[in-house]
Amino acid sequence: MILSLNEVHAHYGKSHVLQGVSLHVNSGELVTLLGRNGAGKTTTLKTIVGVLRPSQGTVRLYGHELQGLAPHSIARQGACLVPEHRGIFKLLTVEENLLLGQRRHSPWQLEDIYRIFPRLKERRKNGGAQLSGGEQQMLAIGRALMNDPKLLMLDEPVEGLAPVIVEEIVARLKVIKAEGVSILLVEQNLEVCTQLADRHLILEQGRIVYEADNATFLADTEVKDRYLGVGLA
Repeated sequence: MILSLNEVHAHYGKSHVLQGVSLHVNSGELVTLLGRNGAGKTTTLKTIVGVLRPSQGTVRLYGHELQGLAPHSIARQGACLVPEHRGIFKLLTVEENLLLGQRRHSPWQLEDIYRIFPRLKERRKNGGAQLSGGEQQMLAIGRALMNDPKLLMLDEPVEGLAPVIVEEIVARLKVIKAEGVSILLVEQNLEVCTQLADRHLILEQGRIVYEADNATFLADTEVKDRYLGVGLA
């Protein structure tokens, strides 16, 4: 098991956002964390990487407790978050952005990122501000890989992107997963989720209310309607 959360609570001031979240991600697994806006999905990711400290409960990576550690220490242990805003340095080139994330002994080096994202190789001398939204997302994922993640967490990676770019990112995530990286994915696009995931979790009002493998989730129209408010074509 790569990641485990046990009865994690977290607050923003007096607002009790996470109310006892327990979940796990196994080695090589891709797990989606689903739920309506405000359910606590992004807060869960921020709590794992130390941006928000849990008020109660434990967060473990490979059995080692993370709560209380600084975000840079958690990243060094292998938990990497690609946030919704992507965090691209717009005045730096693609290659400079990638090298910022480089760890000397990472199995992921520049040539590996360019192999998975050939579009980044084509644009390697372009500034971050010159990239499309999809290219910025590829760059953010590539930079995280350069940091040698044991667990890659993605927050809404295809939001607002054209369908052809969504397909490209899905294909690349399949490659990354096949190379052994465990992934925790927060995403509203259920078609993307069901193409990629081994398991699905649904978060409702700060608690995990549903867990199922991909086939079971696909067949369960009632659960999707009840907790997500959508049908899946």
